[in-house]
This record gives sequence, C-alpha cells and structure tokens, in this order.
Amino acid sequence: MKPRPTRRYAAFTDEFEKGGDPAYTLPKGYRWTRTDLLSRILSGLIYGAAILFSSVYCGVFLRLRVRGREKLKGQRGFFLYGNHTQPVGDVFTPALCVLPRRIYTIVSPANFSLPGIGPILPYLGALPTAADLRGIRALEAAVDLRLGQGHPIVVYPEAHVWEYYTGIRPFPATAFKMAVKREAPSFAMTVTYRQSGLRKRPLMEVFLDGPFYGRGESPRQRADDLCAQVRAAMEMRSRNSDCEWIRYERADDVDSHT
Repeated sequence: MKPRPTRRYAAFTDEFEKGGDPAYTLPKGYRWTRTDLLSRILSGLIYGAAILFSSVYCGVFLRLRVRGREKLKGQRGFFLYGNHTQPVGDVFTPALCVLPRRIYTIVSPANFSLPGIGPILPYLGALPTAADLRGIRALEAAVDLRLGQGHPIVVYPEAHVWEYYTGIRPFPATAFKMAVKREAPSFAMTVTYRQSGLRKRPLMEVFLDGPFYGRGESPRQRADDLCAQVRAAMEMRSRNSDCEWIRYERADDVDSHT
C-alpha cells in the first residue's frame, strides 16, 4: 500500500488537524449537565441522528470492525481510554463500540469554538475540561452523575489527533486520576489499521480490553499503575496494524540522514 504524504513531527504533542481556537474559554455560567426538558429532547434527537450518521460513516467509509464487545457485558459506569487517530471517526467510534449505552466524552474547550459542531457538542455528551475551581467541580459532578446513570466516560489521553497513526503515543498518568478516584473499571479501546484487498484505504479494527483497576497504596501509585496497564494493552493490540496509510517521521531522525 502506497502511503499518503509523509508527516514530520518534532514532538508527540504536534498538531496536524485544523481544530478549534486553543485560546477559547467557556462562557460564564456554562452548564456541564443539562437536565431540563428541552435539553433532554434536543440531546435525544441530536445524539440519535449522530448514531445513524456514524453507523454509515464508520461502517462504509472507515469499515469499522469491533473486537471484544463481550468484555463490556454487564458493565455500567466505566471509563474507556482510546488512541486518538481519527478527526471525525473518534467522535463516533466509542458510541458504536458500547451500544446501547450512551457515551460522555472528556474534551478540550477548544472544540466548542468549531463552527457548526461547537454549539451541539453539549447535546452529544461532550464534557469540557476546566481551568478554574468552579469548572473543575462542575466537571467532577457531571462525571459522577453520568457514571451513576451507568454511562461510559470516554477519554483520549494522547489529546492530539494523529490521523491513521499506528503506534501508541505517550500519555500522562494524570488522565487516569478520575477513574482511580472513583474506583471505576477502565477499558482500553485500541484502534488499528489493516490492509484491505478490496480498496486502498485500510480497514479500521478496534479492540476492547479490560476491565483494569489501579493498584497501589496511594492515588498516585494507582494512577501510574492503571496508566501502565492500559498502555500495555494498547501497545499489544497496536501490533495488529499491518499498513501505513499516512507515514509519520520524526524531524530530527530525517535531518540526521540528509
């Protein structure tokens, strides 16, 4: 398979996709939970439409295949950690993986500045991170509410989208503090790409693994341990990728050979 143009990176935090304004801040009085009747109606309609769209987009364009759904049987209120490799697909893939459950996803506030999509993110289950104490408390309360209702909380610990990247990039143990604090089960959702004999674009195969729980005497030790377990599962599954649709090369590695 001939790869797409090569992307060169200086650090694993480099951005390749056009996203929202990183300086964007949430409006004063932003509500992390919306339980009024109108919000619930809009949320049901918009989320339902998104599921229909994603079934076609992920099934036809990405050719999504999910392995390990049986591991989620009987699970309610858990964290789902995935590698971030699709600018559009990553919005929908977790929802299809955990059906009939409804997902809520931890996101950057920058996404709310995107034209068209930003205003409907709250109705799709987006839970933006916060920098001030009020926002942090509101986010924590929203996570507790949704977990208590049995919903999965989706986290992309790599934070930055690298389209069709087949490795697992570094991510911090701090991304696992919420799961450890709540002693909630955590699952790894690893996206891999396999060569297709029918067309050039690879097939997307997702593996679900878990549940994982942090071990250790302190919250920090448990977060470190949970991070290591999820990373190990992702790295193991990432070896199932057998093609490179987009090639990523470290800039200093390329320069050293020129």
